[in-house]
Amino acid sequence: MAVKTVHQMLNLPAAQDGGFFYADWPAPPTVHTLLTTRRGGVGSKPFDSLNLGSHVGDRPENVAANRARVEQTVGRPVIYLNQIHSTDVVYADCAHNGHTADASINSDGLAACAVMTADCLPVLFCDEDGTTVAAAHAGWRGLAGGIVQNTADAMRVPPEKLLAYLGPAIGPEAFEVGQDVWDAFCLPDPGAADAFDPIGEGKYLADIYRLACRILRRHGINRIYGGNRCTVLERDHFFSYRRDGRTGRMASIIWLETSH
Repeated sequence: MAVKTVHQMLNLPAAQDGGFFYADWPAPPTVHTLLTTRRGGVGSKPFDSLNLGSHVGDRPENVAANRARVEQTVGRPVIYLNQIHSTDVVYADCAHNGHTADASINSDGLAACAVMTADCLPVLFCDEDGTTVAAAHAGWRGLAGGIVQNTADAMRVPPEKLLAYLGPAIGPEAFEVGQDVWDAFCLPDPGAADAFDPIGEGKYLADIYRLACRILRRHGINRIYGGNRCTVLERDHFFSYRRDGRTGRMASIIWLETSH
């Protein structure tokens, strides 16, 4: 008897080709990444089409089909967190889908670390020896609160041995913020003001990539890659909550290929 795909079992059309890209960084060969776009799934507007978020109002069967496609490509369980803009970190192999945290770590290759975003900054980490990986969800609250530092510390690797990749997030031309965001970064670190362009009436255009780079470097992590996309302006490629409100979620995923 022929084995049915998840799309056939759920009576859904097959996913389109494409929809994935990969971190462009000099990671060790044991480290693998997959970053999704809004393309190549089965969802309909406003979740067209590769929505991976189960909390945004999309049809559950569409989300299940899209997640199944991603997991088939990754080749191991992908752990999707319940992200709440915290600074909490968990171990992916000990967590479950829906575990409340904003970063996960793995060192045995049995699970993939993932964060979902639609403007917030995904940060992927690995060590230079290819033995530990992590993924962090860095919205401005988490970034200001220390999610990047907490994730790096939880990896238990000297920071000079870590690499970081900044996935697609809201770009500096689109990220309008208020005084509260400026205060969160610049009161404890006046040098962070370089990442803010005042536009009047207490508003700024903020560069979340520059803020993340500053935080990473101050923490001793200098090998930083990525940080050149804009989820708001690249409408055809990315979901954006700031732009659309009701929309889907992409995922930035990292895992280890080990001898297990």
